Amino acid sequence: MNVFDFAMKMEEDGKAYYEKLANETSLPGLKTIFTRLAEDEQKHYEIFLELKKSGSVLAMRDTNILAEAKNVFEELPKEEETLKGLKGDLEAYQYAMKLESESFRFYENAASEEKDLATKELLTKIAVEEHKHFNILENIFNFVNTPNQSLAWGEFSNLGEFSQFGRDVDD
Repeated sequence: MNVFDFAMKMEEDGKAYYEKLANETSLPGLKTIFTRLAEDEQKHYEIFLELKKSGSVLAMRDTNILAEAKNVFEELPKEEETLKGLKGDLEAYQYAMKLESESFRFYENAASEEKDLATKELLTKIAVEEHKHFNILENIFNFVNTPNQSLAWGEFSNLGEFSQFGRDVDD
């Protein structure tokens, strides 16, 4: 399998996974993010397909997915009920982060070994986009996982009892 076939397979897999996440989420904002991520993966696939067929590098449009994701995060409800519905997806987001991490590293490595300047620039640009995807997914993961990482002060209200208990035992 050559580098283009491998890259195309990675992009196909990424697209399928984002489409799955888009279909499974009940929040319109997250559905939009996952749909746009799938579209970006399709765009990358088409670039590699053309590169494989013709050997020429296509111009690649910049993505505005970061701005769109930022807007979605500002609009996402932060109610506990909404977050509970998304908690089951934590593993899915972690897996997607892993895929994007592997993807941007793959493109960075491929770019560092590429001799053709235009192809090197294209691979670098795709690596940057994949890194943006990783950052978006990391933000989704952190947003959804926040209740698992923060402790309410009320949980420590009984520490005085334990301290008092410890003193009583030592006395």
